[in-house]
Amino acid sequence: MSQDDKKKNVAKAAIAYIEDNIIVGVGTGTTVNFFIEELAKIKSRIDGAVSSSDASERLLRQYDIPVFTLNNDIEVPIYVDGADEATQYRHLIKGGGGALTREKIIAAASKKFVCIIDDSKMVSTLGVFPLPLEVIPMAQNHVSREIIKLGGYPKLRVGFTTDNGNIIMDVHNMKIESPLELEQSLNQIVGVVTNGLFAHRPADILLIASNNGVKKK
Repeated sequence: MSQDDKKKNVAKAAIAYIEDNIIVGVGTGTTVNFFIEELAKIKSRIDGAVSSSDASERLLRQYDIPVFTLNNDIEVPIYVDGADEATQYRHLIKGGGGALTREKIIAAASKKFVCIIDDSKMVSTLGVFPLPLEVIPMAQNHVSREIIKLGGYPKLRVGFTTDNGNIIMDVHNMKIESPLELEQSLNQIVGVVTNGLFAHRPADILLIASNNGVKKK
């Protein structure tokens, strides 16, 4: 089974968690794109969606799914998004697509976070995938020096600007043994908007697609 087939299967499985007459939080990435396709099939059942990126918002609008913002004073019962890495504790690394800040905001505002991945994203320890940081541009050098002190190797994502107008720095060579502590430490660095560790607000449900189907953790 191809990786795309697995992504399609887990996207379909997530639809079972979507209740009627709600606004659905929608993440960003290739797996989420498949989820949006599935969501479009039941769009008459939902009130609309709130999106974590301009790219996902454009896709939602293509399917004529009403798009809201969190500032519309709405409730978001469920947020569905992918991840770049996940552990059995449902701790995640996200931000490969650069939307980590908005993803974190919607996850925090949602009552339930359903993370959809294929089995290639499951790891025992986070950190093989470079950890993204969204950074205020003028703080690039300062943040780099602080990351090096923590044992990481920061690398600017060249030619990329977030939807918020900031830069992304990808931190390599960090074996993340204590994701809760590291998430907090990184957010204390002046100039870091947020980091791609989702440990303080992990997924509530992790759906994992493999050759043997989709399992829940």
